Amino acid sequence: MPDPTPGSEAVHLPRAARDAAGAASRTAAEKASAFAHPPVAPEATAAYGQHPDQVIDFYRPRGARPGRPAPLVVLFHGGAWREPYDRRHLSPLAAYLAGHGLAIASVEYRRGAASAPAPASAPMPESAAGPGAGRWPETLDDAAAAVDAAPALAVAALGEQAVDPRRVVLAGHSAGGQLALWAAARHVLPPDSRWHSASPPPLRGVVALAPIADFGSAIRLRVCSGAVVEFLGGPEHAETRQSHADPAMLLPTGIAVTIVQGTTDNDVPPQVAEAFAAASALAGEEVQLTLLEATGHFPLIDPSAEAAAVVAEEIAQLAW
Repeated sequence: MPDPTPGSEAVHLPRAARDAAGAASRTAAEKASAFAHPPVAPEATAAYGQHPDQVIDFYRPRGARPGRPAPLVVLFHGGAWREPYDRRHLSPLAAYLAGHGLAIASVEYRRGAASAPAPASAPMPESAAGPGAGRWPETLDDAAAAVDAAPALAVAALGEQAVDPRRVVLAGHSAGGQLALWAAARHVLPPDSRWHSASPPPLRGVVALAPIADFGSAIRLRVCSGAVVEFLGGPEHAETRQSHADPAMLLPTGIAVTIVQGTTDNDVPPQVAEAFAAASALAGEEVQLTLLEATGHFPLIDPSAEAAAVVAEEIAQLAW
């Protein structure tokens, strides 16, 4: 029998291997499309703290309803809470949403590792960084501070004719979805928590895009190469800190939540969103789970993808 022609061995790959290769190719193409857009400069930037990462970019609403200030969307970028990923990669989506008549506050926050982990005997130290994903407690400090400051800063930056600070929606992608859900649940935290709020935040709701919303399932699935355990400060801190940071453990909130999730997302699989929805149901709340068929992780933030139109519509439904 003659040798097979070069490359013909690919034809005989098992179906599972071919499917995996196809999925990887689609994911790469979706990511490349989302990151192909150049960053979009904001109309204004304001600080909400002293650290260089404690800033918010503001995008003026375009095509807003005449005579009505636009709702404010406080937007958190993803990137597994890791230092290399900042708000610039989400700026095309921020500008896209502004083009749909929404005022946008795109939040930067402290990410990555900056100091050595604290000993296990100090479960809630003033500063204890994980090996790569997020900083504990600074990342959550920033999410809380940014949400509290954003409405007033938005009015100062864009004008009271452009922004309605009474109509606020939190939104976030991936790890940013976790931050948005968490920031809406601070009133559910134990009273002795450094982030506890005495009352629910005055929000229209939360729209979370492929969020890391259930830490238990995300840890089992090793989402983003184990980023959740890193974010919590390593295995020695994970169990103690999870109840302070896991949106699925901070229920019910009494705040409307919509999750937009791709069914073929390999970065944050749909099982994570489904686990959060199930936990919400057990707590007596109903989450609007919008599943987009044949859609991965990155089309949700890609203005050139159909998924972005769904995201804009879901936000508008809550905001207005």
